[in-house]
Amino acid sequence: MAERTLFQKIETGDIPADIIYEDDVCFAFRDIAPQAPTHVLVVPRKPIPTLNDLEAEDAELVGRLLLAARKIAAQEGLDGGYRTVFNCGPDANQTVFHIHLHLLGGRSMSWPPG
Repeated sequence: MAERTLFQKIETGDIPADIIYEDDVCFAFRDIAPQAPTHVLVVPRKPIPTLNDLEAEDAELVGRLLLAARKIAAQEGLDGGYRTVFNCGPDANQTVFHIHLHLLGGRSMSWPPG
C-alpha cells in the first residue's frame, strides 16, 4: 500500500489543520506558510499526484475544486478579486504530490507571478 500523502493525513485528522470548507469531493484549509493575507489550499479527496496525472473522468473533480474556491472566496470576503493557482511538478514548486488549488487574496496581485 502506498504511503498516504500529507493532505490525506490532514483529511483524516492525523495532522491538524485549520479546515474551513468541506464537501463530498474536496476540503480546504489555511496554508501554514501564507503568501497572501488569505491563502487557502483546496484539495480533492481523491489523491492525484500532479495535473499531468489527470484523466478525462477527473474533469468534473477539477471543476468542483474551482467552484469550491469561488465559495471560499465569497466566504472570506475577497470581493476585490483573488487568484487561483495549480502548481505542476518540481519546476513549478509543487512540493506535495497530491494536486491542490491555491486560493490567494486579500492584497493586490502582481504579474507575472513567478
